[in-house]
Amino acid sequence: MRKGRGKAALAAVLAVGMLAGCGSPGEGVGSDEKLTPVTLNEVAHSIFYAPMYVAIEEGYFREEGLDVTLVTGFGADKTMTAVLTGDADIGFMGSESTIYTYAGGTDDYVVNFAQLTQRAGNFLVSREPIDDFSWDMLRDQDVLGGRAGGMPQMVFEYILRKNNIDPATDLRIDQSIDFGSTAAAFSGGDADFTVEFEPHATLLEQKGDGYVVASLGEDSGYVPYTAFSAKKSYIEKNGEVIQAFTNALQKGMDYVRSHSPQEIADVIAPQFAETDKQALVTIVSRYYDQDTWKEDLVFEKASFDLLQNILEDSGVLSERVPYEDLVNTVFAREAKK
Repeated sequence: MRKGRGKAALAAVLAVGMLAGCGSPGEGVGSDEKLTPVTLNEVAHSIFYAPMYVAIEEGYFREEGLDVTLVTGFGADKTMTAVLTGDADIGFMGSESTIYTYAGGTDDYVVNFAQLTQRAGNFLVSREPIDDFSWDMLRDQDVLGGRAGGMPQMVFEYILRKNNIDPATDLRIDQSIDFGSTAAAFSGGDADFTVEFEPHATLLEQKGDGYVVASLGEDSGYVPYTAFSAKKSYIEKNGEVIQAFTNALQKGMDYVRSHSPQEIADVIAPQFAETDKQALVTIVSRYYDQDTWKEDLVFEKASFDLLQNILEDSGVLSERVPYEDLVNTVFAREAKK
C-alpha cells in the first residue's frame, strides 16, 4: 500500500520552499554549560502554539540542555521538506503530512512524538456581523478557504458535512489564494466569508473589515491538529534529545494550564512584537476558552483514528496507515510523570 499511494501528495510535500528564521532561545542554563543544538521548523508562527513559545521564553528548553533554533516553514509541505532533507531536526505541523509521506513510500518516514493542540485554531469571519450564526448561512455563499489536503481546509469541510452541507455543491470555496494572504484578499472585497487563523481574524475585526462569527475549534470538536515529529532514524539515534525536548514542552503545557491569558500573553509577547498587547490578550483568551491545549502531549490512538476519518472524508486517503508506525508516545508519557 505504501509504495503505490499518494504520489501527488508526496510531490507536494517534497516541494522545496524558502525558510525564514524567527524566535529566540530564551533564558535559562548558564552560557558556560554545553547545550545540544536543535533546529525546530514550525508550520507557521502563531499564537495558537502558545505553549511552545512559553517553553522558549521561560527557558525550559535550555533547562533541559537544548539550544533550540526556531524556523518558520510557512506551510506543512515546506516544514516536512526541511525535516526530510535534514535541514530541521524536528518539525511542528499537522500530522496529516506524516501520513502523506508514509503512504507515499518514504522509507525513513516521519514519526509523531508529541501532540500540542487538540482543537482547530481558525475562525470563520463574516463580512457583516451576525448575532445568531448557523452553518446553514454558508449555503450559496463565497468563502475563502485553505489548501486542498491541509488541516484547515479539511476540518472546515468536516464541519460542513456534520451540518449536512456539501462542500462541493452547496457553497463556493476559493482555494486559490496563498496561505496567509486570504485576510488581505478579504479586506480587498473578495468573498462573503473567510476562514482565518489568528492574528488575522482579530486584525480584520479591529479594522472593521470582518467579524468573527464561529470557532472551527469549537464546532469540530477535539481534533489532533498539530504535533511535533521527526524522522524515524533521528528519533532512534537521539532519544535523549527527543525526551529533553518533550520535557520542555510539557513544562510549557503546564504553564498555560496554570496561568491566566494575561500572564500567558505577557510571556509570549517577545515572539509577537508586531501584535498589539490587547489584541494578544484577546487572541490568547479565545484559544484558552475553547480548550485548545491538551494537559499532556500524548497522541492517543483515538485521535489518530479521527484524523484518518477526516482525511478519508476529504478524499485524500484511500487506505489507512498504522498508528503504531506513525506515533510514538514513549517520550510524552515519560514527560507527564
